[in-house]
Amino acid sequence: MGRLIESKNEFGPVCLRYPNVSFVVFVTLCSAAVKVLSWWMLGSGRYLPCFHHKTSVQFVWPVSLAHLVFAFGTNCSGCLGTGDIQSSIEPRKIDILCGKKITHLSYGSGPHVVLTTSDGEVYAWGNNGYSQLGNGTTTQGLSPCQISTNLLHKKVIEVACGSHHSMILTSDGEVYAWGYNNCGQVGSGSTSNQPTPRRVTSCLQNKVVATIACGQSSSMAVLDNGEVYGWGYNGNGQLGLGSNGNQPTPCRLAALQGIHVCQIVCGYAHTLALTDEGLLYSWGANAYGQLGSGVKSNQSCPVQITVDRERIVEIAACHSTHTSAAKTQGGQVYMWGQCRGQSVILPQLTHFSCIDDVFACFASPAVTWRLLSVESDNHLTVAQSMKKEFDSAATSDLKFLVNGKIIHAHKAVLKIRCEHFRSMLHDDEVIEIDQFSYSVYRAFLEYLYTDSINLPPEDAIGLLDLAAFYGENSLKNLCEQTIKQGISVGNAITLLSAAVKYQAKGLEEFCFKFCVNHLTAVTQTQGFSEMDHELLKNFISKAGKHGAFRN
Repeated sequence: MGRLIESKNEFGPVCLRYPNVSFVVFVTLCSAAVKVLSWWMLGSGRYLPCFHHKTSVQFVWPVSLAHLVFAFGTNCSGCLGTGDIQSSIEPRKIDILCGKKITHLSYGSGPHVVLTTSDGEVYAWGNNGYSQLGNGTTTQGLSPCQISTNLLHKKVIEVACGSHHSMILTSDGEVYAWGYNNCGQVGSGSTSNQPTPRRVTSCLQNKVVATIACGQSSSMAVLDNGEVYGWGYNGNGQLGLGSNGNQPTPCRLAALQGIHVCQIVCGYAHTLALTDEGLLYSWGANAYGQLGSGVKSNQSCPVQITVDRERIVEIAACHSTHTSAAKTQGGQVYMWGQCRGQSVILPQLTHFSCIDDVFACFASPAVTWRLLSVESDNHLTVAQSMKKEFDSAATSDLKFLVNGKIIHAHKAVLKIRCEHFRSMLHDDEVIEIDQFSYSVYRAFLEYLYTDSINLPPEDAIGLLDLAAFYGENSLKNLCEQTIKQGISVGNAITLLSAAVKYQAKGLEEFCFKFCVNHLTAVTQTQGFSEMDHELLKNFISKAGKHGAFRN
């Protein structure tokens, strides 16, 4: 989930105060500036912003820890799910969704809405002129209805909507699609509309899909091995196949052969892909510069986009806009494409710290492109207060001396957060640490205050060692995640060796797959030439079993 504290724009922010409020599930302007569809869930904050957009006003309202769900705004095609077509400026409860934890949500242009819950159930409602609700009819849905046809015993983990078609991904890597199919976007091999969920097979048969995305009339899928497939409308080259012909079944992007894609997003008619090395590729329509290539000509093949030579960790686009955004490992947010009516043809650095703000402030129409949380910036939560007091000499009652440097801490916090400190902290005022470096031990203590770490992957190895030494499994998992995000050809063997040493099985498997996917480049690195003999033998044996050396 992203965090949107306050989005300042030319119309000015307005803050409304409500008790026991914390996070928004979904808010979007359905079309130009007159249709509003709002969704949210509730927690424990203080202020929520109210956004003004020319001729309409969009309010963000509270929801509760009990997973109560409300909606308000313009109710075209029954898109609010309230059982009627009455618009409302007051929140109305959606009873059928209350008590369910919404994990993923998408919407079409009709509009129609599709979401999945933590139990893997799928619900849909709203416009149904092309059977995009998947219930076998073309009757609009005034209330959320569970979609079950062909999905019995399937747990859905991701949903995506095009303009008038819908797509889901199951936990076992299968893709199902339905709705409007004039360009083959359902992937059935024909152009007949699909009234109920149908599994997308063809080239995806016996393959495991990891993530999906939809453009207005196109569909994309990324496999667990990083391969990318596209189908549907291709008039602007948005499928990345090097041509402009529509595709009624999935086709692999040959131009990305040997490149391991881990994330994919679609704009109205363009596509962005992020690789496991933090590289960004784009293709498709480019009239507004949404590809970030420096020109406005369409691209039917993926082109690499450079953002100040820094690794990218997150990308974003939305099928209702021509806007693109990316976030770097250093936390910088860039945007390009159609931004407030202007064409930005190269990635531009913003003052935002959150990628969601790009779409709230600069997209046309303003939208939220994913579920996102909203909290105030003038009321410190417990977590924020803890973070503020870390390494504070003013309030600390304990000092750690590491490599000649002092780190201030609080005994009570350490005892609460770490089993290791419960037994060792007594009347000490200064504790000397010589097993770990200053940067690693400081990161460990900071983690106890913040539940987060901020280290490059190479340093995270040392923290992984500490986590194993202290038995901190949550920290161990976080280190593994950081290492995964920072893996590259140059450090892959080093990270693999560390994963084996600290018995981090999940990380070991991830690093191994990365090395196999980039085998030629990895074997030419210094790390590979200096690889431990026993580890090298095991690596070659395992890689052989995975077919890495087949011609």
